[in-house]
Amino acid sequence: MHITSEQATFLQGMFLPSLKNEHRLTAQVIAAIPLDKGGYRPDPVSKSALELAWHMASSEMRFMDAVLNGGFNLDSWPMPEHIMHSSELVAWYKENFELRFEALKAATPEQLMKIVDFRNMFQLPAVMYLNFTINHIIHHRGQLSVYLRPMGAKVPSIYGESYDAAKARQAANG
Repeated sequence: MHITSEQATFLQGMFLPSLKNEHRLTAQVIAAIPLDKGGYRPDPVSKSALELAWHMASSEMRFMDAVLNGGFNLDSWPMPEHIMHSSELVAWYKENFELRFEALKAATPEQLMKIVDFRNMFQLPAVMYLNFTINHIIHHRGQLSVYLRPMGAKVPSIYGESYDAAKARQAANG
């Protein structure tokens, strides 16, 4: 699949606002993980809440880097040792996102048009991985949001008011 520079620039303009919004929503869901419940997993084969959140955050950076660098670095990317809780992960996530997002806004049509291979499964113009990133983060954010209530946490509003946000609003209004 090849695209023109005009198409690449159009897709960049279309995907970046969505990516920024999905990042904001994902940060809220990660932040909702109780500080003492990062090890929660709904099943022994499931990732823990903090492991899933790290997968989401690090994958988002990996996809953004692939767009910027014209290829994927698939080396192991362990969670930094200083990240022990969701609040530390959210700080890392926001800081690393902003650096890459600014670079993506300045990406050239040539960068965006470059065909990038993903694990010999997809060969797409780099800009298309922004959409792939959005879909990937939505998928895993849904998984993580299901973890929250069993951990005793509140589910934040995502695409509309959540049950927990509605209850908080009703309580505040008396």
